[in-house]
Amino acid sequence: MNPILVTGGSGQVGQSLARLAPEGFELVMPRRAELDISDPESCAEMVASRDWSAVISSGAYTAVDKAEADVTAAWEANAIGPAALAAASAKAGIPILHLSTDYVFDGSQSGAYQESDPVAPIGVYGASKEGGEQAVRTANPRHIILRTAWVVSPFGNNFIKTMLRLGADRPLLRVVGDQWGCPTSALDIAATLLALVDHVTRDAAPPWGTYHFVNAGEANWHQLAVAVLDRAATHGRPRPEIEAITTADYPTLAKRPANSRLSTAKLEQAFGIQPRAWQTAIDEITDELLGADVK
Repeated sequence: MNPILVTGGSGQVGQSLARLAPEGFELVMPRRAELDISDPESCAEMVASRDWSAVISSGAYTAVDKAEADVTAAWEANAIGPAALAAASAKAGIPILHLSTDYVFDGSQSGAYQESDPVAPIGVYGASKEGGEQAVRTANPRHIILRTAWVVSPFGNNFIKTMLRLGADRPLLRVVGDQWGCPTSALDIAATLLALVDHVTRDAAPPWGTYHFVNAGEANWHQLAVAVLDRAATHGRPRPEIEAITTADYPTLAKRPANSRLSTAKLEQAFGIQPRAWQTAIDEITDELLGADVK
C-alpha cells in the first residue's frame, strides 16, 4: 500500500492513528510548518507531492466556544481546507476520508440521528464542519465522511482528563446532566478509519458516502463523569460527590446540542463495523491514564 496522508496528526484521533497503524500502513502526518490545512495552496501541494493511497482528513478547528468569535479561522480549517484536500485528492484519483461531528445537527430531535436526517448547525463550529462536509461531497465523489461525537482518549485535552484532574482536588463536582450523547474513544475512531481505508483501497466499488461512528450506548455528561470517577476510585483515587446540573446552570459561548446521539446502523450494515460499549472504552482510557501521570 502506498503512503496515506493524515491531517491533524497532533490531535486525539491523529495520535490514536499513529499508535494503531498496522504493518503495511505508512501514515504520513505533516506538521503545521509542512501543511497548513487552512491554506488551499498548501493542501494542494502536499497532495501532489507523493503517490498517496488515500487522504485521512482529521485535522480541524475544534475550539467550539472560541469559534464563535474566531469565525474566519474556523471556516478556513473546517471547510476551506477540506475543500482543497478533496479537490486535490480527486485530481490525484484517490479517496478521502473526512472526520466530522454531531454538531452539524441542532440536537432538537429525540432518538439517535441517522445520516439522512437534515443538518441544522446552531453555532459557528457546527456550521463550519457542515460546510466542510458539503465541500468534500462535491469535490471528490470517492469520499467517506465519518461523523463522530464526544471524543475522549489518553491524548490531548478531553472530558476524562478534566474529570480526573478536578476530581483529585475537589469534594464536589457539578456536571451537566441534560445533554445526551455517545462517549467515544479516539482509539476506536482511529481503528474504524484504518479499517475503512483498507476497505476502500481494496474494493473496486465501495459504498461511498456519509456514516456515523460512536461507541455503543448513550449517556449524559453527568453519567460519564460518574463512570470515570467510579473507575478512578478503583485505583485509589478520591471519589468526589457529583451533582447533576442543567445546561442553563453552565452557560457557554456556543450553544451545545441537547441530543448528540448518532446511529451507527448504516456503518454496521455497509462495512460490518460494530462499535463496542462506551463503558468499556472509557474504563480502558481511565485505566491507562491512571497508570501514568495525568497531564
